[in-house]
Order: sequence, then C-alpha cells, then structure tokens
Amino acid sequence: MPASPDPLIRLHPDDDVAVARRRLLAGENVAGLTVRDAVPPAHKVALRDLPAGAPVRKYGQGIGRATVAIPAGAHVHTHNLGLGDHAAADHFAAPAAPWPLLPEAERRTFQGFARPGGRAGTRNYVAVISSVNCSASVSQYVARRFAADTLRRDFPGVDGVVAFTHKAGCAAADLCTELLQRVLAGVARHPNIGAYVLIGLGCETNQAEALIRRHALHEVREGEQPPAVLNIQQQGGIARTVEAGVAAVAKLLPAVAAARRTPQPLSRLVLALNCGGSDGHSGITANPALGVASDLLVRHGGASVLAETPEIYGAEHLLTRRAVSREVADALLARVRWWEEHARLHGASLDNNPSAGNKDGGLTTIFEKSLGAVAKGGQAPLTRVYEYAEPICAPGFAFMDTPGYDPVSMTGLMAGGCNVGVFTTGRGSVYGCKPAPCLKVATHTPLFRWMADDMDLDAGTILDGGESVEAMGHRIFEAILATAGGAPTKSELAGVGDEEFAPWQPGPVF
Repeated sequence: MPASPDPLIRLHPDDDVAVARRRLLAGENVAGLTVRDAVPPAHKVALRDLPAGAPVRKYGQGIGRATVAIPAGAHVHTHNLGLGDHAAADHFAAPAAPWPLLPEAERRTFQGFARPGGRAGTRNYVAVISSVNCSASVSQYVARRFAADTLRRDFPGVDGVVAFTHKAGCAAADLCTELLQRVLAGVARHPNIGAYVLIGLGCETNQAEALIRRHALHEVREGEQPPAVLNIQQQGGIARTVEAGVAAVAKLLPAVAAARRTPQPLSRLVLALNCGGSDGHSGITANPALGVASDLLVRHGGASVLAETPEIYGAEHLLTRRAVSREVADALLARVRWWEEHARLHGASLDNNPSAGNKDGGLTTIFEKSLGAVAKGGQAPLTRVYEYAEPICAPGFAFMDTPGYDPVSMTGLMAGGCNVGVFTTGRGSVYGCKPAPCLKVATHTPLFRWMADDMDLDAGTILDGGESVEAMGHRIFEAILATAGGAPTKSELAGVGDEEFAPWQPGPVF
C-alpha cells in the first residue's frame, strides 16, 4: 500500500508555519514536532518558536506578525497572529517576457455560437434588462412567461429568457450610474446574449435611451434587429408593459433559436477567475490548479481575468513583478491604493475581508487569503488592468478591479465579456452566474462529496497525493472547454443564476 501523505504541508523552505493535512491532536508527535494544541484540518501549526512581533511566513511570504510569543507546535490563528503594517508593494523591475503561444495548428477549439465582431457565445440566452429597480418586477414578469419546459420544446436552441434586475438606477451618485450603465451595456452586448429587451420606468436617472446612445447599443449589425425599449409610464402601466415585453421577446426568439454551435478558436474564450468561501486548502489545491488552466488557455490565445482587488492585498507584488509594462504595474497599484483609501473613509480595514467561514477554514489574515487567491492567475504575464465591468478587449492574462464580494465581482467580470467562469471554494459556495456558465472546484474531497450536487470538480485529489497540481489544472482546462461547448454545470442543472446579478454601487444614495 502507498505511504500516507505527510500530515504537515510545508509550502516553502522559509515558512514558519505548516498546514495540517488532517486534524492534529494535542501531544501528537508529527515529523519530530510535538503538537501543543488541537489543530483542525487546513489550519496552521508553528514550525519554530516565534517571538511576539515576529513576522510569520507562509508560501515564503509574510502573512502577518505574531501578536504574542508562539511556541513551536502551537496552533497559529486569530488568537496569536495579526496583520501588521502594509503599504502596497511595487516589485516591477522590467517588462515581463511574452507568454509563449502554441503554434496555430496545435490550438484547440470549442463549440460555440459565432457572434458579430469576432466574438463567440458559450450559451444562447434572451435577456430582459431592467434599467432601474422600479422596472425589476415587470422584467421578471416578462421572463417568467417563458417557462423553461415550453421554451425547450418550441425553441430548443435557446437556453432561456433571463431577467437582469438590480436595486439601482436612480437617486445615486454619478459614479454609480456610470458603473451601472457599463454593466447593463455589457449584458446587452454579451456574446452569450442572442437578443435583449430593455425595460425602464420612464422618470429614472438611468434613462434607457441614454444608455443605448452612450454605449452605442443602437448600432444594428447586418441581420440583427434593433433593441426593443419599453417604459412603464409610456406604455400605460404594469400590465400593458408586461404584454408588450412578452410580445417583444416572442418576436426575437425565432432568430435567436436559429443560431447553431460551430467550432470556435480559444481566442474567443474569456475566462473569469474567482473564488468564494475560501479555506486553508484553497491556495494549495484548487487555486494553483486553476492557475495552470489559466496559463494553458492563454497559451491557446484566450483571455483569462483575475479580479477581487481587496483579495490581492498583500500579494499585489506577485502581480506587478509580472506586468508587461510600468503602466500596467502602476494601474494595478493605483487600484489597490484606491481600496486602501476607500476602506479608510468608511472606518474599515481591508483585513475585515476574511469572513467567518474563511477563518473557520483556516485563513487568518487578508495577506494569507490574498497569497492563496493570486494563485488562480497562474504565471502568465499581466497584460492589462481593467476598470469594473470595462470591456475585455485583448487576449492574455489580465486583472479587473472589483470588490471581493462574489456576486458583485462576478457580475463585473461577466459584464466585461467573460463567457465562462471557474469558481473555487473550500466552504461550499453554490454560486451561479447567468448568462455565463460557472464551474465550481472544491478544494478538498470531503466538501466535494458532501455537496456533490453543487461541485463540478474535486481538487482534493492533490491533498491525498493522488493527483499533481499540474494534472488537476489540465483537468480543469478540459472541463472549461467542455462547458464552453455546452456541457451543463452543476449550478445550471440546479437552475441557479437568475438572482445573483449584482452590479457594484460604491457611492452614496440620495
């Protein structure tokens, strides 16, 4: 029989802590180290005596400072580890070398829907887009008239009619309206949206016609119909608007249903990288494996986008040192500093970010969480930094400025044009993201088994020694291609994704 894996995972020779592969008992001797306290799986144990104030390293990087003296073998967590001081670190030295692309003949394809402008969809939805919360119910009423069973029977090429509703659109700062328009425009032109209807109230700040003009949504390409725009006040109330909306969607369905999947180059695939409900396994299994898949996609000419700026805090230097230019490095640091100031203005700290679940799962500080989260971005050069929901316009590895809150972050990535996502989780997130399919990767096998109906892939095989990070990364890559080609994700099978649309609203409401 193969030997059992070492109970301690030491991630770097310089580390002061190791991660428990399994539950460690007080008094147990592990690899010559006497465990002083019971240590849950994925939590940290001190490898040496650490005086109060000493820096504590994991991944070969600082994750905070000891708040009290920590003896070797002790459990290291919130009771004895704090954040310490931090200033956004700039490690840019020289432009990163270009990432080697595969020869054209070796590049893979996926079965997708060809869209205007050289884009491709991985799904084929009709969207009912609400310009303001005041038209949210009407938008929902319209979408609900197209029941899934009936739609599959009458229009089998259509994946669904989805209402994109939100809590904004009026009485907000200009920044909020700008970001909302960017998101809604991103939904309207998303490659997974075959057609859309826009519904407003009529008197809101976020006027539908202004949205169309500002983002050139009025431009009708050959073979496409102009967007239908309905306002409740102009239509004469809820009932009339619902009927007009249903008629508008019904008119669009035949053309959307006529679309067929054809082979598409991976240069038309835009991957969203996200994590939620992270734990101490995340930076060891699922996240680095996703980084391998991300690098593979970039080698095939695709785009891969990391996000969640508060969750790269303390690890931003790992990205700036990979920037292709000083301008890209500076753009990333500018966003990190904006978040520092944003937190200060609201009397908060970016170390507020690790949630209760993160801490239960073994993560102590935002630095530790960030170092594991950045691993999703692999090793490819950082080519661009995008604003929230800004259109993703080039291949390669990039970063988008978003909050760390999963629905808001994924909404920004989707609106930017990501047509498939991978979401790693150690605690068990059940997130879905219409119109983009989203694979979920469990960081450990017990979670994968416990939530089998929600998890698509098990990265826990890395922990038990059954699979390398590299092999798991290739498996994620193949799952991405299959999903892009139409294979349903667990969240799609569960019908999740209609209520998770959440545009970022960072400013005041008046």
